Amino acid sequence: MTDHVTTHQAEDDARNEDIQIWLNGRVVPKVQALVSVYDSGFMLGDGVWEGLRLYNGTWAFLDEHMDRLFEAAKAIDLDIGLTRAQVVKALEDTRHANGMHTDAHARLMVTRGVKMRPFQHPSLSRSGPTVAIICEHSRPKIPRPIRLATVPHLRGLPMTQDPKLNSHSKLNCILACIAAEKAGADEALMLDVHGFVNTTNACNFFIVRKGQVWTSTGDYCMNGITRQKVIDLCRANDIPVFERNFSLVDTYGADEAFLTGTFGAQTPVSEIDGRQIGTGAMGPVTERLRALYKDLISRSCA
Repeated sequence: MTDHVTTHQAEDDARNEDIQIWLNGRVVPKVQALVSVYDSGFMLGDGVWEGLRLYNGTWAFLDEHMDRLFEAAKAIDLDIGLTRAQVVKALEDTRHANGMHTDAHARLMVTRGVKMRPFQHPSLSRSGPTVAIICEHSRPKIPRPIRLATVPHLRGLPMTQDPKLNSHSKLNCILACIAAEKAGADEALMLDVHGFVNTTNACNFFIVRKGQVWTSTGDYCMNGITRQKVIDLCRANDIPVFERNFSLVDTYGADEAFLTGTFGAQTPVSEIDGRQIGTGAMGPVTERLRALYKDLISRSCA
């Protein structure tokens, strides 16, 4: 495919070549932001992260992102080594060092730190944690609705790797993405362990049927902050919304489909498994929710 699109596609911005990165308490040039090959994140994917967007000098839904970060760290028994206020200050220091006010995206990463030997046991991480914040100038540029392909890779049970955890271990999702690309699509539609439609490899998934908005139960997917904001907006604006089990049959017959995520907000879907969804363009409910979300951002990040 020559017109491949990703849900994190952004305009090229030359300023990103010279950004400053926050690493373990210091703001350093991008070329100096280096992490040891013994780092737990590099070696084992042992860490958690958050993605945040900056609008008008304000990090959108910052409290929710901090809640999720500290809850995830607690879940994997990882001491971030910073208070909540210190993490927020680090974010602010990073954006100010880069002169950023709006249209910026941050990836905040915490790993268990540097290991003394290249093996799995957490006690071998004697130096750390490693904390890094990358802030990039980032204006989404998704030129057309996304094409999805259903893949065999599942979002699994909580006792394997809980899909609610925003961990560095993303191989399952990467393999799903590769499978979708091999099938000629942009992103993967993943099912849950019962065969119900769940999420994509990178975003939460919604369909619209006869004016009703459906999304998965949330039991087997990342419970995204943008996902929740869309559900809240539906409830506040008399748009029927349901967190429920639904199948590919329901999905193929949908009037609209869209994805949600911190980066792209609401991204329309044109095609799933070669089947056109609705008109193949952004539908009226998706368009309305986009406008409601934009207004929410304007009020939250005045």
